[in-house]
Amino acid sequence: MEPLIRRPLPSRRTVLAAALVLPASGVAADSARPLEPHMRLTHPAGEGLSVFLTFDACGGGFDGRIARALVDGGVAATVFVSGVWLRANPEATAFLLARRDLFALENHGARHIPPVLGGRRVFGLTGARDLDAVRAEATAGAAAVRAACGAAPLWYRGATGFYSPGALTAIREMGLGVAAYSFSADDGASLPAPGVARRFAGVTNGSVIVAHINQPRRSSGAGAAMGIAALRARGVRFLRLDAYGPADFTYS
Repeated sequence: MEPLIRRPLPSRRTVLAAALVLPASGVAADSARPLEPHMRLTHPAGEGLSVFLTFDACGGGFDGRIARALVDGGVAATVFVSGVWLRANPEATAFLLARRDLFALENHGARHIPPVLGGRRVFGLTGARDLDAVRAEATAGAAAVRAACGAAPLWYRGATGFYSPGALTAIREMGLGVAAYSFSADDGASLPAPGVARRFAGVTNGSVIVAHINQPRRSSGAGAAMGIAALRARGVRFLRLDAYGPADFTYS
């Protein structure tokens, strides 16, 4: 599987505004503009900051820098794994499953196909042709997680974080929570380490952070490890998505 992003790119919002999502050649694209939903916990409990650390494992490898920062600090996190990543990384999968006290594995699709209809391309990835393809991607991804973990996932995060409106409805009708985020800490693992660390530092109460744990050769992983350590020093409380449902979050 090719990496999610092969070279540094502008932020997702900036690129989307500049016609990020384009029709594939010869394919009639769905007319509705894809959405990048965001979410945050509506009523964080307790004093201080409570945040969700989520990491995408799209394809590629496994970033031990991030994993060590989480394990050494006893930090809970939710890892969204694709079927492609699970097949390519059995040792990393075993590592995550050995620490179920810290890690929850959730659904990032079977083949890392964006739930963007009409076969349109998003960050170099070709989206789903139709809603049946969206359902197949989510269903097979859930089966892969269930086979690895012994339990069905509760959440689905589509590749790239963009969704056609109809795809969002279809995913929710399948009984899966749509795992959006409050902000991206690494812009698809394209940001250098200092920029990633600064984004981690900008969390607010109830934030859902997304970064990537599948790019061990990029400096963004070092920035994520730095950001995790800094949040620990601030006494942040780390939450996992599997302890919550969509009704607990505010979407925008």
